[in-house]
Amino acid sequence: MKKFLMAMAVTTMAVSPMVTAQAQAAPRDNVQRSHKTTSQKTVTNKQGKRTVTKTVTTQKAAPVRYSKTRYSTNQNHRNWSKGQRFDRRYATNYRVIDNPRAYRLSNAPRGYQWVRSGNDAVLIAVTSGIIGAVIGNAISR
Repeated sequence: MKKFLMAMAVTTMAVSPMVTAQAQAAPRDNVQRSHKTTSQKTVTNKQGKRTVTKTVTTQKAAPVRYSKTRYSTNQNHRNWSKGQRFDRRYATNYRVIDNPRAYRLSNAPRGYQWVRSGNDAVLIAVTSGIIGAVIGNAISR
């Protein structure tokens, strides 16, 4: 039994680097693949025999098909999360929400206010600017 447990421990230690190496492989959308290969050969005849004197191979790298920056409409959009400091310079379509009931939001507690950033509703502290809550896609008008 002791030998069996030692063998299991050794195989686990040997296999774990291979598993982590597969997990750390490059993401698929950032990999550039070569798609065209062109070969040119120069053939000469010397005394009735064919000999290849020069071979040139060129490969062109294919562009990345689906990159996040290619299809995004707004490059300055920021994903807000609770606990961050809210800075309105980085908010897209920044507006203070005066009537939160119109957007199906609850009234803001004392010392907080609802703010619009893109289509998101963000609850921020007035004095410190710390984000208390984020409701994504709350504003669809």
